[in-house]
Amino acid sequence: MRHALTNRIRRHRALAGLTQAELARRVGVSRQTVVAMEKGSYNPSVTLALRLARELGATVEELFTLEADHDG
Repeated sequence: MRHALTNRIRRHRALAGLTQAELARRVGVSRQTVVAMEKGSYNPSVTLALRLARELGATVEELFTLEADHDG
């Protein structure tokens, strides 16, 4: 069984009143990386996940969820 990582980055970013570019600058990545994470096409490193959580005032667990993929 595989697990799919889902995230709530977009929701927490909006609640924090940040643009994708602002969040990217604060965590040290490109805006395109933030876009890819929000779309679910890029999974961040542990370090980046921790930076995101700190900047968004959330825990890593609030930002990311591991869901079972029953097709695998």
